Amino acid sequence: MKNNFILLLLLSIIFTGCVSTKSTIQNIDNNAPIPKLTKENTFVITEFSKDKKYGYDKDYPINVFYRNASNETINQERFLNALVGPNGEKLNYKKLESCCPFPTKNNTVGAAFLDLYEITWQGQEKPILLYFNIYEKGALLVPVGLTLKK
Repeated sequence: MKNNFILLLLLSIIFTGCVSTKSTIQNIDNNAPIPKLTKENTFVITEFSKDKKYGYDKDYPINVFYRNASNETINQERFLNALVGPNGEKLNYKKLESCCPFPTKNNTVGAAFLDLYEITWQGQEKPILLYFNIYEKGALLVPVGLTLKK
């Protein structure tokens, strides 16, 4: 019991010291529709981003919003499995880390982290890194340099 209290106290101090009271995320849209799913359990994505920052910049993450923490990577997978490389290449991806704390009302602690994913495909010169936010909603778009699976 005493250890739990100390852990909770330390986490409170860390979040209080590391998280700004104002979010720097620019593309949150609480009115964005909940994405539909295909038979393959991927998101139906119909629009392409024209903004080179979308997904590539921590202030413009891909906001995949997920309410249930029991599977916090499901929406990133639904998103990424709907995409392919620029010439139709199969994507490989892995979560590198959670980073970039920000304030949110959609988490009981009042703060959250973005997830950073490394994306690769055969013939690619350099992996790309994409930021994901599971706590906020936003329009789901194909990031610049990627395309939709057919």
